[in-house]
Amino acid sequence: MFNNSARLAEAFRLFDLANGEDPNQELNEAGQPEPKELLYARRMTACLAHVAPDAPEAVQLAARCQHIRRWAIPRQDFPLTRPGYHQWRNTLKKFHAELAGGLMAQAGYEPAAIERVQQLVQKLRLKDDPEVQLLEDVICLVFLEYYFLPFATQHPEEKVIEIVQKTWPKMTTRGHALALQLPFTPEAQALITKALA
Repeated sequence: MFNNSARLAEAFRLFDLANGEDPNQELNEAGQPEPKELLYARRMTACLAHVAPDAPEAVQLAARCQHIRRWAIPRQDFPLTRPGYHQWRNTLKKFHAELAGGLMAQAGYEPAAIERVQQLVQKLRLKDDPEVQLLEDVICLVFLEYYFLPFATQHPEEKVIEIVQKTWPKMTTRGHALALQLPFTPEAQALITKALA
């Protein structure tokens, strides 16, 4: 089971306080509004606990702070082009890593542990690092379960299919198997089937 050390609990508390300031609200599974990134962080933790209940502490931390204060760097601050999108994503990764590192230091983590979580958050050495790959599986599973259908309703079908086709190769074989067990709506299932055909 997950490690419940005092400093892990304190880091989670600090991450959640930071994400709790998100001005954007989203309905949770009970239909109650919650700060969007706080809800995302909790979904990441829950998914990781399901996929890898013995996940290392660094992965638990990285999952919880993956989108920490994401709203602080809006997409519209960057050119609305593909290079602009990549610039925004890379800026976010560094921002999340630095902010998480500062909060981890407050919680009592040493520099080596902080650096490891920062590597994970920035997804360095994806495909070569099993822990980065585990985190990527969880990110993809959370996207597919909670955010795929809302995304699909806002974009043309060809764009949605392209996103699925880009997401799929990032996952492991086990990640694929878990994704195909998700409770998709018929609309979402049809899009995924078409994308993977």
